[in-house]
Amino acid sequence: MAVSFIGFRASVLQIVGLTLVAPTSTKACGAYFGCTSHGSEFRGLRSNRSLAVSQFFPRVSMEVFEHRSTFASTSGTQRGGLASTSFASDPKQLKNAREDIKTLIRNTFCNPILIRLGWHDAGTYDKDIEEWPTRGGANGSLRHDIELSHKANAGLDNALKLLTPIKENYPNITWADLFQLASATAIEEAGGPKIPMRYGRVDAPGPEGCPPEGKLPDAGPPAPADHLHQVFYRMGLSDKEIVALSGAHTLGRSRPERSGWGKPETRYTKDGPGKPGGQSWTAQWLKFDNSYFKDIKEKKDDDLLVLPTDAVLFTDPSFQIYAEKYAEDQEVFFTDYALAHSKLSELGAKFDPPEGFLIDEPSEQLIGDKSFAA
Repeated sequence: MAVSFIGFRASVLQIVGLTLVAPTSTKACGAYFGCTSHGSEFRGLRSNRSLAVSQFFPRVSMEVFEHRSTFASTSGTQRGGLASTSFASDPKQLKNAREDIKTLIRNTFCNPILIRLGWHDAGTYDKDIEEWPTRGGANGSLRHDIELSHKANAGLDNALKLLTPIKENYPNITWADLFQLASATAIEEAGGPKIPMRYGRVDAPGPEGCPPEGKLPDAGPPAPADHLHQVFYRMGLSDKEIVALSGAHTLGRSRPERSGWGKPETRYTKDGPGKPGGQSWTAQWLKFDNSYFKDIKEKKDDDLLVLPTDAVLFTDPSFQIYAEKYAEDQEVFFTDYALAHSKLSELGAKFDPPEGFLIDEPSEQLIGDKSFAA
């Protein structure tokens, strides 16, 4: 049963109308992971490249999804006609929640803040810490006030408010899965590539599982390349993945009164949608494509935002090779982005079952529009 947004949409639009960006006291755009307000009504071009699900998930078989999804809740309760599952999340409820997320996005243009929510939950991961949930990562800890209050997470309480009615309607899914489901769906609904995802993330049990502040990247550090290397290498991500993930700045905008970055208004943002104003990275800031890389490279429009951590992608040799490639070839960008996003969504996660499970058939778990039978 889908969530009804009748009588709810007005309050949602008020939430989305707020500028959902990063901190005010410093120019640390902890929303380097999408320092934005909200975005996407445009379903743009998709890549034609197709990759089999087995390439992404060698550990996950469809047997896990089809046969191990036993509905064995000790309580035996149901909600919306769906019983709970023995997994961390109920696969059927995840699929239904995804449809409600699509409705939410189409009604409120909240793509960027949902992307940022998923990224900030996962982006605290430290590969050198083994213990869960101390190692950070995609464990749903961002639902707790102590982590939401971190400067880098300014505005993400509004994203949580947007998803809470969906979580309440589907109680047998974890916050960790919901955050990552919403983030991947937001990319796809903006015209981006299909993100190959697996589910079954276990939630960190309480606020004690929240990471310390300062784990997320800044937008304007003194040495941008060194800073990006330090933060993303800590997560186990490569230079290619850093550049690909940076391309998500094709969505959204930044407001100077909240993040310390950007213009109060440009010709691209003065009419919204949502609350007007702010400065976007791209002219069509509601569409996921490779415009971010093209616009930085061309440097022709002062109304478009370029942060120090954006500009360095075309000046540092370790990043430039990928930024140049993505500016020239959207298909390559979409493929690499989908892989990087998928990897980010699993950082630090504890899965139940340990191998995770899929909610799409193998032919659907691909990048682009073409079917490919695994």
